[in-house]
Amino acid sequence: MSRTRLAVIFGGRSTEHSISCLSAGSVLRAVDRDRYDVVAIGITPDGHWVLAGDDPAALEARGRALPSVSDETGSAVALAGDPGVKGLLVLEPGEVPRALTAVDVVLPLLHGPYGEDGTIQGLLELAGVPYVGSGVLSSALCMDKAYMKAVLKAAGLPIGPYVVVRRGQPVEGLEYPLFVKPARGGSSLGISKVVDPSGLDAALEEAFGHDPKVVVEQMVHGRELECAVLEGDNGPETSLPAEIRVAGDWYDFEAKYLDDATEFDIPANVPPEVTAEVQALAARAFTALECAGLARVDFFLTDTGLVVNELNTMPGFTPQSMYPRMWAASGVTYPELVDRLVGLALKAGTGLR
Repeated sequence: MSRTRLAVIFGGRSTEHSISCLSAGSVLRAVDRDRYDVVAIGITPDGHWVLAGDDPAALEARGRALPSVSDETGSAVALAGDPGVKGLLVLEPGEVPRALTAVDVVLPLLHGPYGEDGTIQGLLELAGVPYVGSGVLSSALCMDKAYMKAVLKAAGLPIGPYVVVRRGQPVEGLEYPLFVKPARGGSSLGISKVVDPSGLDAALEEAFGHDPKVVVEQMVHGRELECAVLEGDNGPETSLPAEIRVAGDWYDFEAKYLDDATEFDIPANVPPEVTAEVQALAARAFTALECAGLARVDFFLTDTGLVVNELNTMPGFTPQSMYPRMWAASGVTYPELVDRLVGLALKAGTGLR
C-alpha cells in the first residue's frame, strides 16, 4: 500500500513565524511515517518557499531562542497554481524548474496573516491540492476579529463589548480596563492591556504596528476556558474543555510560549452543565463561521455565564498548545489527530464546500 504524500508547510510572513515552526516540529515528530511520505516546506519571513529538512529537532526552541526558516534552509520551491501539476516545483538557480512528485494533501501549519487568513487556502484551491482546515471564506472571517465577532453576534452567540478603530478614530462606549488588539493577529502579539485613558494611545500605536485595523475590547472578568473542535461525520465533535490559569496579569505571548508559570487544568474543573454548555457553544461557533477540519474556541466563564472570546482555525500544535492536549485528555492521541485531519482533507478535496 503506497503512502500518502503529505506536505507540511510552516513558517510564513506573519509575526507568528516562529510559533508556526514550533508547531511543525511537533507534527514532524508525531506523524506516522509508515502511512505518510512527508515533505517539509518552510516559508521564510520574506515569503520565499524552501524545501526544508525533515528534522524535528531543527524546529525546537533553544531556551528563549525560537526557530525560523531562512533561504539557506534548502532548495527554493514553488507551488504550481495548476491543478494538472498538483505539486511543487524545485527552482534551482540557472536551471529549468523541475517538478517534485505530486502532493496528495497539505497541512498548512501557518498562523496569522499570509497563511491562516485564507491566502494559502486560495492558492491550494487554485492548485487543486486538498488541505487540512477551513476554506477561504471561513479562514478569512476567523482571522479578522472584527468580522468574526459580527458573525458570532448575528448567530446569537454571547460576546463581550468591543469597538473597531482605524487611525484617527476615537475609542468610545467602553469601560476600562481594555484590551487593544490587532484585528488580524494571533499568539497575543501586539496586544496591550490598558487600565486607564493615559495608556490608550501607546497601546493603539503598538497594535497599529501590526495591523491598520484594531479591535478594542472591554475586559471580561472571568475564568479562561478553551474547547477543541474536530469536524465529524455527523457534525462538529468537541473535546473536554480546559482552563488556563495565568500567574501574571494576562495570557500574553510570554505566558503562552516562554514562561513556565502558567498552569492548565485539562479537563477544566467546572460543573458538568458548564462543560456541556461550553461544548455546545463551541460547536455552534464552528458551524456559524463555516469552519472545517479543526478549530479552538476560547471562552470566558463569568458570574453571569459564558462569553465567546474568539475562534482559531489553525491552533498551535506545539508541545504547550492546548488543542492537541485537550484531545489527548478526551481520548484522541496526537498521531490519531493528525490522521483524522488528513483524512478529512482528502475526503473534502477542493472546490465549493
